[in-house]
Amino acid sequence: MISRARTSLALTASAAALTLTAGLAVSGAQAAPSGRPEAGKGAAWTAAWATSPQRPSTGFKPNWSEAGFDGQTLRQVVRVTEGGDRARIRLSNAYGSSPLRIAGATIARTEKGAPASVRKGTVRRLTFGGRASVTIPAHGQLASDAAGLDLDAFESVTVTLHLAGTTGPATFHAQSFATSYRAKGDHAGDTAGTAFGESTESWYYLAGVDVGGTERPRRDGVALFGDSITDGFASTADRDRRWSDALAERLAKSGDRRPVLNSGIGGNLVLNDSAWYGEKSANRFARDVLDQPGVGTAVVLEGVNDIGFSETDQPTYKPAPVVSAHELIEAHRELIRQARAKGVRVVGATLLPLGGSDHYGKHAAAVSDAFNHWVRTSGEYDAYIDFDKALADPEDPERIAPAYDSGDHLHPNDAGYRAMARAVDLDAL
Repeated sequence: MISRARTSLALTASAAALTLTAGLAVSGAQAAPSGRPEAGKGAAWTAAWATSPQRPSTGFKPNWSEAGFDGQTLRQVVRVTEGGDRARIRLSNAYGSSPLRIAGATIARTEKGAPASVRKGTVRRLTFGGRASVTIPAHGQLASDAAGLDLDAFESVTVTLHLAGTTGPATFHAQSFATSYRAKGDHAGDTAGTAFGESTESWYYLAGVDVGGTERPRRDGVALFGDSITDGFASTADRDRRWSDALAERLAKSGDRRPVLNSGIGGNLVLNDSAWYGEKSANRFARDVLDQPGVGTAVVLEGVNDIGFSETDQPTYKPAPVVSAHELIEAHRELIRQARAKGVRVVGATLLPLGGSDHYGKHAAAVSDAFNHWVRTSGEYDAYIDFDKALADPEDPERIAPAYDSGDHLHPNDAGYRAMARAVDLDAL
């Protein structure tokens, strides 16, 4: 459950509307000096779906990121949590070492029950500064122009990119729990999925889908920030059963529908960068949460990897320094400071039970208990969610309840992710 820690603080959300820099050239495009695209005049966008970019890596599971793409078309399916009458995409080359050439791109409504297919009559050719193709500089990102496409909340959207040249290693998101597809040649405008003979469970280059409409811009979006538990590890693929999905659905049922974004990265750390699991929390928090259009609340659930990686010999978990509760708390305080500086409400969460997992040991248990006590009692977060109590086994509170355990004693299953959404006091968001 969430406890109201600072009900007297009514923090107004501010959000950056990321749009393509005016007058962007087809090649040699430059990002704004901050590394983000500049906001366009009169732009009113709400992030309806987002993910957190990572450097190319096959440390967790086989994927296409290290090899990249060569004369291929990439098709990716995502579910938006807000609707509108126009849409745009955001692309990231944050970890690219060379410019990324997008030869063409489309967005369309997904055809249900037909893998890699899109609904006829809904394909929209995307442009970038009025042009059909664009080059994103190394370490840059940009947004497309608006495309007229009516979308409903909880609708699946298909984004297709034609990558005519050789891209080199690709900026991606490792664990999508959704199927992406690729084909040889240019199939960006295809409605059928027959050309797309290869698939993977990662997203590439796509960082966000934003929607707009005639209504006043919203500033009530919720971004969930964390590691694999936020990312949705062990949830059923292609069924949208992460806890972010469950929370968005619960909000809609309550009559308070609002966008919910997933900013989790499997294996992510609060205190240290990882070659496989992304930059540490303080380095990516602004990009992945605070700069998302329309976000007014951030929910932070992170730290189990910082305390648990030192308990196991898994190669990708190294180096894994032994972390104290004080170090973990100080790092969370930095996230709180960043959120407050942006006027974003920030909600903390206790770490889930980890008994019986490969992250568990005497030191990890002690640090987890101390950290959870701080979240519950310090009042430093605006509110908190007690996932530790909500998912604990009544017979053994050190462990996740069997009904919620995916089997590794660390990650919830689909029912566990729904229980996490039920643990939230919606008023505190």
